[in-house]
Parts: sequence; structure tokens; C-alpha cells
Amino acid sequence: MNKLDEIIERFNIKAVIFDLDGTLIDNNEYHLITWKKYLEKLGRDISSEEYNANINGRTNKNALEYIYQRKMSDEESIPLALEKEAMYREIYQPYIQPIPGLVDLLEQLAEKKIPMAIATSGIEVNIEFMFNNIPIKCYFNHIVNSTHIRKGKPDPEIYFKASELLNIPPDKCLVFEDAVVGIESAKNAGMNVVAISSTHQKEELLNADVIIENYTELL
Repeated sequence: MNKLDEIIERFNIKAVIFDLDGTLIDNNEYHLITWKKYLEKLGRDISSEEYNANINGRTNKNALEYIYQRKMSDEESIPLALEKEAMYREIYQPYIQPIPGLVDLLEQLAEKKIPMAIATSGIEVNIEFMFNNIPIKCYFNHIVNSTHIRKGKPDPEIYFKASELLNIPPDKCLVFEDAVVGIESAKNAGMNVVAISSTHQKEELLNADVIIENYTELL
């Protein structure tokens, strides 16, 4: 029995939900690089600590409201978000790759007939960007993105939505997350969480049930 089997048995898991950024692909460094470039026109910089505390794992609208320090309408925030995300895709394109062990993990879960979903604060064009470069779309039964929710992480809405679509109770869902706010979101939904230390140090992820560096540890 490998570690994945142990986790499934320990928590009686019937479905698995993945965050995207930092969880399926190791891209948060490139989001930070992009935010730094975006912020040049505003005459400011952002540290990795500030990024992790206030932007990582959150919706673009929430991130932009933090950057500009005011509430924004969708009409105002969407063009700004699309500008930033287009920059991100251009910067990250040469480097995109899955978290080590991801494809083998997805294949093992599929063989066990465990349904899977994605619950991401990201936007649809970035999700398709990932799928166009990493052909894993076939593994996922449902994809929930920022347009499907009213409240971003750490609110549990996105994970409740994924649980509802999968038709599996929250306490039978296992979530893979890299962000502190994402872990909080999943725990607020009553789910078990495996944290991946791709973005935060392990000591920052102690609210999770299991902490790993990447998926090879589970196989």
C-alpha cells in the first residue's frame, strides 16, 4: 500500500479536488514575476511575502482590490485582470510543466475510479492554457473557476460548489492545495487537505492534514 492508498483509506475518500496554480503546475513564481512587471507602471514593487499573504490563491478581482486598495466593479477589474494574465501566459509559456508525479497520480486515481475536479481562483483562459500544454483535461469531471463563485478563497464556496458537482459529501473529498488561503477554504468546507509546499514553507501549512513536497511522495 502506497501513501496515496493510506490517505484514501484513512479519510474514506470518494472524490479528489485539485487547486490549479501551484498545485497542478508550479507557476506561482511566474505569477509573482508577472505582478512585479505589472506593478512597474504603478511605481511600486511586491515581495514574495506580500504576494503569498495577499494575492496567492485569491481571485484576480480580490488581488486587484488589494493592489489598488479599493473596491472594484467587474467592469473595471476584468480588463486589468486580462492584461495581467496575458503577460503571465507569455512569461510562463517556455517553462510550463506539471508538478512532479502529477500525471502518475491522476492515472492512479482514474484507475481507482475516483472522480476528480479542479477548484481554482483562476480564469478560464489560463485553465485552457494549462490544458493546451499539459494534456490532463480528460481526468477531470468538473472544473470550477472564479466565474462560478461570488466569494473567493478562504471562503469555502468554491469547494462546496465542487463537492456539489461531484455529488460527494465534503467530508469524503480530498483537496490538494498549495496556498494558505486555499487550505483554509477547504478546511472551512469540512474537507481533508494535502498541502504541497511549492509556494509556502511547510511550517506555514500546518492546518493541512498531510504535507508533501510533490506527488512522487504518494506513489
